[in-house]
Amino acid sequence: MMNTPKSICIVEDKDDLREALSMMIKLTDGYQMAGAFKNAEEALHHIPEVHPAAVLMDINLPDASGIQCVVTLKSKLPDILFLMCTAYEDNDKIFSSLKAGASGYILKTDGPAKIVEALDELFAGGSPMSSSIARKVVASFSGLPAGNHLVQRLSDREEAVLHCLAKGLMNKEVADSLQISQGTVKKHIQHIYEKLHVNTRVEAVNLYLGRTQ
Repeated sequence: MMNTPKSICIVEDKDDLREALSMMIKLTDGYQMAGAFKNAEEALHHIPEVHPAAVLMDINLPDASGIQCVVTLKSKLPDILFLMCTAYEDNDKIFSSLKAGASGYILKTDGPAKIVEALDELFAGGSPMSSSIARKVVASFSGLPAGNHLVQRLSDREEAVLHCLAKGLMNKEVADSLQISQGTVKKHIQHIYEKLHVNTRVEAVNLYLGRTQ
């Protein structure tokens, strides 16, 4: 029996990019378009109606910040996953987005293949980030004492996978680096989450770098 396609909404003010992202979703197996909106007002009105599985959210919208849009929608619809898709790389917007409830943060310049890969990772329980964004997140914890007693529970291979995640690698890049399949990477990540008692990539990396919540 085939899995039901996951519904996606897009919030992007630039017409050409919104149309390109919409076409990308329509042409990708396993996903379907639920709506594409050009501003926060449209998003706040229509997203609760269509209730998608995930939203690709821009930050710089003409009428309100996409970050505030996530705050409002996440409070009403906590099950929707939000993936920021933006041109901004500054720390304030990155951490404000994650604090608002976004599960991932990718750059528009990553291109269609990376965006689809990020969606796949999002639905697999991960917190996809562009490599440069992940490095900024990791750098924010530099200087903290490394290690955590929970990390000691990991196998050598699981710790190797977590080390790759801490460097900002996405699942495919981890697989290539360790010469294992993406399926094996996903299994290792699931075991890492279970052993560290976390639910996201960011939480796992925080523990690995010595930061506890």
